[in-house]
Amino acid sequence: MASQSHIALDLLKKAHPPEVAAAIFTDKVLHKPLRLRPTSPDPNSRDARAQRRRHRLHRKEKTKRRQRPKPLSAKEKRVTGIYEIPKDAQKYDLYVPLHKMWLAYMQEILGMKPGEQNRVTAQNAGPKIASADYHGSKLMVVRSRCVSLVGLEGIVVRDTKFTFQIITRKSKMKTIPKKYTIFQFQIPQPVSSAQDTKEDRMEVDGVDSSSRKPLIFELNGSQFENRATDRATKKFKQRNLTEI
Repeated sequence: MASQSHIALDLLKKAHPPEVAAAIFTDKVLHKPLRLRPTSPDPNSRDARAQRRRHRLHRKEKTKRRQRPKPLSAKEKRVTGIYEIPKDAQKYDLYVPLHKMWLAYMQEILGMKPGEQNRVTAQNAGPKIASADYHGSKLMVVRSRCVSLVGLEGIVVRDTKFTFQIITRKSKMKTIPKKYTIFQFQIPQPVSSAQDTKEDRMEVDGVDSSSRKPLIFELNGSQFENRATDRATKKFKQRNLTEI
């Protein structure tokens, strides 16, 4: 039985003369070196692999440090209670200094100066009052669809998107929804430090006891359903409101 020729040799004979085909077959097929991978790894390659692994872990750790921390979810916030005020801090007297600082803050942004006739109008004071921070303000509910809330007054300790959390004079925490609620607050006329010491015009809770009447403002809570940080950049528009 004749030996079967190699298929590669048959294909080469169709493209080249027999001598050339035999030379190409011998050089490229029969004498082609077959490189095998060693059974045991090279020690140098093992060190290189460990070095690449260390470099990869170092780069991953560096990238992780650059990333911002993941914010807490609503469930995690409730479990940890990071926004809850502890019982020993729920005292009205603790927030009176905060209220005095807020009064000075409002007098400053409204441009009210002691000993001068301060003219505050809706055009110049409206945008400033709408974008102000109300932590430390003393708010009183004057109108609301919930009748039991009318007359409630206290210092704001937390301003959320939909509620004001206040502490009353009886050191009780109350959460008041903003929607369908009208709040009122007062800003006394500023007095100089000499007049304040001499005549004792400012009471403990920050209400001006002088003959000059304080400025009284009202807030529509339905239009204030924003966080304090978002409200600082929000532009408010004048609208006719018939909700209350």
